[in-house]
Amino acid sequence: MNPPIRTALVGYGSVAEKMHAPLIDVCPDLDLVAVVERSTNKCEKKYPKVKTFRSLDELLLADAADLICITTPNEFHFPMAKQCLLAGKHVVVDKPVTVHSWEAEELQKIASEKGLTCSVFHNRRYDGDFRTLQKLVAEGTLGRLVYVESHFDRFRPQVSENWREKDVPGNGITYDLGVHLIDQLVLLFGVPESIFADIQKQRTNAVSDDYFDISLFYPGFKARVTAGVLVNVATPKFLLLGEKGSYQKFFLDVQEQAFKDGKRPEGDNWGVEPEECWGKLYLENEARPLPTEKGDYRIFYQNVADAILKGEKLLVTVNQTIVVLKLIEAAFISSKEGRKIHREEGAW
Repeated sequence: MNPPIRTALVGYGSVAEKMHAPLIDVCPDLDLVAVVERSTNKCEKKYPKVKTFRSLDELLLADAADLICITTPNEFHFPMAKQCLLAGKHVVVDKPVTVHSWEAEELQKIASEKGLTCSVFHNRRYDGDFRTLQKLVAEGTLGRLVYVESHFDRFRPQVSENWREKDVPGNGITYDLGVHLIDQLVLLFGVPESIFADIQKQRTNAVSDDYFDISLFYPGFKARVTAGVLVNVATPKFLLLGEKGSYQKFFLDVQEQAFKDGKRPEGDNWGVEPEECWGKLYLENEARPLPTEKGDYRIFYQNVADAILKGEKLLVTVNQTIVVLKLIEAAFISSKEGRKIHREEGAW
């Protein structure tokens, strides 16, 4: 039996406090022992055995952890992850892994050379609705597919003080939500042949992008991902069209709200969606609710632990996220120049 992996959090903002820390805490093979907070000791109050450090340098100098989870603003992901890997530490980076694809390529090279685990927190691979979509595609329920639409719409008409809405590297909704939606589709359908994007700043005084509509083109198939913050009406989370029928799903995965409500990710009922939120399957002669597969973000950290302790295959690799970053980079070029970017040009 291996002892639990000494695990540290770098940054203790809302996502770290409400999602990363609880997920690490319930993973039997991880031991949350340290945190980097610049000025407070919030984590210690909830997890008394945690030791607080004021900088990443201090944490590494103390050799207090073997797995370091970086949850800082996007612009710090690359330098911090690189510093941790060079110090011989396993690393988890919140998405996006870096702002630029070349930075992610460098992280992958260092991790590979040093034999270290480096993964990226693409938790929405474990959303119940996306797992349902995966099942539908795998089983061929809708026959030959021609179109999928993926939304992440909200109504937030006022620009906030959050760093994502300020003039800093890696800001905006495309790096925040676009990476999730594109990652899901690339995982499900592979890399597209071309991409076309419309990325905007829609709100008054917005300095970062707050709307995107990105199309990914495959042979005989189109995928569209979109998100906005001026959408005060229900839009489908997923719409999948095929020759034998359609699937439409409203409502977000239940796990994020559960984390916001302070619920611990424990028990068999974690991630189970109530029946009234299920999507609908529309076949030629029937329309019926389709039970949503259970979502489970716990899979991510358990897999990281298993990769470190048992050498099991890592489910979310940096190489996978490099493709997503290259597609994001191509999307910004496409939007700026008003044209489709092809795979050979984008080199993804």
